[in-house]
Amino acid sequence: MAILKFRIYFEEDDSVYRDIAIRHKQSFQDLHQAILKAYEFDNKHAATFYRSNDSWARGREITLEKYNKQYRADPLIMSDTTMGSEINDPNQKFVYVYDFVRNWVFHVELINVAREENPKIEYPATVRVEGIAPSQYGTKGLVGDKLAEMEEKYDLQSGAEGFGTEGEDLGDDAEEFGAAESTEEEI
Repeated sequence: MAILKFRIYFEEDDSVYRDIAIRHKQSFQDLHQAILKAYEFDNKHAATFYRSNDSWARGREITLEKYNKQYRADPLIMSDTTMGSEINDPNQKFVYVYDFVRNWVFHVELINVAREENPKIEYPATVRVEGIAPSQYGTKGLVGDKLAEMEEKYDLQSGAEGFGTEGEDLGDDAEEFGAAESTEEEI
């Protein structure tokens, strides 16, 4: 069974993305749920996928349900549409819109197709997380694991290498260790 790996970029910052692996016979509704879980969003709002091209132009819709609006062509329904049925290109793209009021937009790009599935993974699965996800309803504080990740990534721990004592009084012993004065050659 083919496994499709999609990279889901947050539209406003393409350094924030999630990679999700899904079976080609699973539905767009499964991908929808996986995206919400990967970005820590709730499941209370309407959503739709659009087929897309390299310029991220929106084509035919694949929606959760048929909404009360005008369509150029009847939309496909997420629960009835398998992932593999809509892959026409090895670099297939979709635009995913969640919560039509707040208008969360994500770019979904096929980045890999594997023939074999990993028996240790339950699909769909988030296989890579990059960047801090936007907060669905306001600001998200940097606490717990996320702060620890930031500290590790940017070496923010106090006393870590690179934090000097410039400007601090070295005391009376400073001259003895050659720290009292610098010559112009040293500077």
